Amino acid sequence: MALMMQLLVLGLLPWAFLLPPGGWAGEIVGGREAKPHSRPYMAHLDIQVGDDIFNCGGFLVAKNFVLTAAHCRGDSVTVTLGAHNIDKRERSQQVIRARRQIPHPQYNDETINNDIMLLQLAKAAKLNKFVKTIALPESNGRVQPETVCSVAGWGRTIANDSSSGANALREVDMEVIEDSECSEYDDYDTETMMCVGQAQKGKDSAQGDSGGPLVCAGKAQGIVSWGYGTPPSVYTRVSTFLSWIHKNMHRLQTGALPGVST
Repeated sequence: MALMMQLLVLGLLPWAFLLPPGGWAGEIVGGREAKPHSRPYMAHLDIQVGDDIFNCGGFLVAKNFVLTAAHCRGDSVTVTLGAHNIDKRERSQQVIRARRQIPHPQYNDETINNDIMLLQLAKAAKLNKFVKTIALPESNGRVQPETVCSVAGWGRTIANDSSSGANALREVDMEVIEDSECSEYDDYDTETMMCVGQAQKGKDSAQGDSGGPLVCAGKAQGIVSWGYGTPPSVYTRVSTFLSWIHKNMHRLQTGALPGVST
């Protein structure tokens, strides 16, 4: 109980920003504004829960599929692709409703394990220089510690300051570290999670970044998931879920997936 309270207060970001009980999400702390449209796979999510709207990140993995965190689910989700400044109506933007939300069936909103969700878009995105897909990793592959990756988002620029959200996409380089560095987190699972970020460098994702990709050598190796407001933070290990991702994209394409959220 004490651990969960700490997570809620300090930043299971998206849930703390979205639905009770809290989850975690992020923004970019210690980073820089990204070159406009240099990350054409990025998706900005507007998530409606009752009368409220919250935000997460995501990334385009096929013309009509976006991958994000399971704690970013809501009553409805609207996806904006091709954005740099999310507060402007840029000609590059494509705004598409999510037709279905498919959170992992074993997602646990207490431990935040299996924090991954597939969104099927109501229509296929038009791929161009502003909107492109990103490659996924090999199944069960692992990123070696000390690998420098990057994460981007429109979330907070100061971890615990709700007024510091970014309008323009920001990015930061992060180093994957040994799983043992996250061993103090009771709910850390080495099979489904990645430990990312060094406390002494002051670089992190923050509230509002949840669901965005951790990109290593051009592939989406992780998904911003949860943390405590300071690094290291925990990312969903995408390679663990490759079979689930491909299986559900195929079923959704063929209309053979009953009981999904619309």
